[in-house]
Amino acid sequence: MQISTFCPCCDSKNLSASPAILMPFVAKRIFNWEPVTIDRSWGLETIPEGKLYPLCNSLICRVCGFLYLDMRFSDSEMEALYRGYRDESYVSERERFEPGYAARNLRIMAGRNYINDIEQFLEPYLKFPITILDWGGDTGINTPFRSRCKSHSVFDITARKMVKGAALIKKEDIAGQNYNLFVCSNVLEHVPYPSQSLAEIVEHMGPESVLYIEVPFENIVKKHGHDALIYKKHWHEHINFFSKLSLMRLVNKVGLQLLDLSDTFCASSDTSEVFLLQAVCKIKQG
Repeated sequence: MQISTFCPCCDSKNLSASPAILMPFVAKRIFNWEPVTIDRSWGLETIPEGKLYPLCNSLICRVCGFLYLDMRFSDSEMEALYRGYRDESYVSERERFEPGYAARNLRIMAGRNYINDIEQFLEPYLKFPITILDWGGDTGINTPFRSRCKSHSVFDITARKMVKGAALIKKEDIAGQNYNLFVCSNVLEHVPYPSQSLAEIVEHMGPESVLYIEVPFENIVKKHGHDALIYKKHWHEHINFFSKLSLMRLVNKVGLQLLDLSDTFCASSDTSEVFLLQAVCKIKQG
């Protein structure tokens, strides 16, 4: 695990910090830390009694408005956090820390109900028939145009069964394939180095390939902008909160041309308020 000293989106070192806590489920999965209660038996003379949680920092880039956790997890730490993602053991452990998660997870796994909105946003930039690679696409249930495509491939850590028509592929099988549409939806908010993740996708894009990026437009950023830092006091699996400018800077950093960027409200079966940042990109020419 590294502590960030520069913005992952625009490389600026103009950062501000504010103390926060790492949520118990994440701390347990990665570091095997659990909250503890300090009482008189600890014999600590200068530390007051009370509940103790792991400390971290919220950071915000003063240039692009990217709000994020200062801890940048290693590959092994990410593997620990997402091992068995949403399987029975994962759900049971998370339910212990977060009562109600199991029911919420069932709603999430049923799929998003705004796929039609995504397809309307993307269609002007595509020429059919298309081949699709959904990077981090789970079972493929949320891939746009999956019922209208020539082929539907998914690269993901999941061990769950793919939806009908989708094929789970390994990273080494992607090279040399010709995909018209790459999808990176609800992935970049989870990863410690989003530019590296995007750069991996760009390596496999052709000059006519289209990349769709979707990340949450978290309400704290949408509402407070650069002042969001003082309100962000806990961190869970979403370790990156994007502003419009930070997503634009990130896309440019990895050699992509932004064709369209939208912040939009989408209805969701999981929560009444879901705001998204949606981007359509191609490789820069010349």
